[in-house]
Amino acid sequence: MTSTETGHALREAAAVELASPGCWRVELSPIYTVMGRPNGGYLQCVVANAALAAGTAGGAHHLHATSITTNFVHAADLGPAEVHVDVRRIGRGVSFVHAALCQGDAVKTESLVTLGVLSEDSSVRYSDAAPFKVAPLEECHAIPSGSGPSYMGMLDLRLDPSCVGWWFDERSERAEVKGWIRLNDGQAVWDAWSLLFACDAMPPATMPVGSSGWVPTLQLTSYVRRIPEGEWLRVRQWCVVIADGTVDERCELFDTRGELVASSSQLAMVRFPSAE
Repeated sequence: MTSTETGHALREAAAVELASPGCWRVELSPIYTVMGRPNGGYLQCVVANAALAAGTAGGAHHLHATSITTNFVHAADLGPAEVHVDVRRIGRGVSFVHAALCQGDAVKTESLVTLGVLSEDSSVRYSDAAPFKVAPLEECHAIPSGSGPSYMGMLDLRLDPSCVGWWFDERSERAEVKGWIRLNDGQAVWDAWSLLFACDAMPPATMPVGSSGWVPTLQLTSYVRRIPEGEWLRVRQWCVVIADGTVDERCELFDTRGELVASSSQLAMVRFPSAE
């Protein structure tokens, strides 16, 4: 896989290095983009790296970013950027970090990050999130890795036949996409950190109902609940409401055990080819 050879595996593309106290430097990759701009889930991976590094430097013993809420203030550019981190609290169970991704004098994103420790075998006392029905992997439609946003080249995405019509210019009455997704960056399988990328990796659920490809995120909140097991994630993304040029979208991800490992919600702008 060429991604490892060229340094574009997710772990490498989102790597940060300390520039000065409270400031981490990153080179935003041209691989993890949508219409030439960094993907939101990829940026949350970058922010998580800086937040975890800052928390560790401040004395936290937390290994995972368990939640991130990000406001996308301005579209980030590719190339050099800095993540300015303020550790708000170091606690026993959780720590809280504020992170701003900046380029020059401009704040591009602002994030609130919760740090904690996830278990591989945590017991679930209650859950109202059940795995949804999806066609077997071999019956799903494989999305070509060279099509769509650049970051799709780092994924193996299989969509359920019931929600793939938009790929062939067919409309649906349901704003939903679901299927299976695997990290295919040549270096790793899903872990708690890369789930942040998976939370924003599916095609917009507005596509089946006729939206254009322009769906820029205003705010994204990602929750990581468990360390995933297996190569493939079962993913469902759907719209709660589309109105007044914006969409409220949700996403749930289950691992091969059928356990909910991550979820996300986002508010994004949306356009349709004609007024509806």
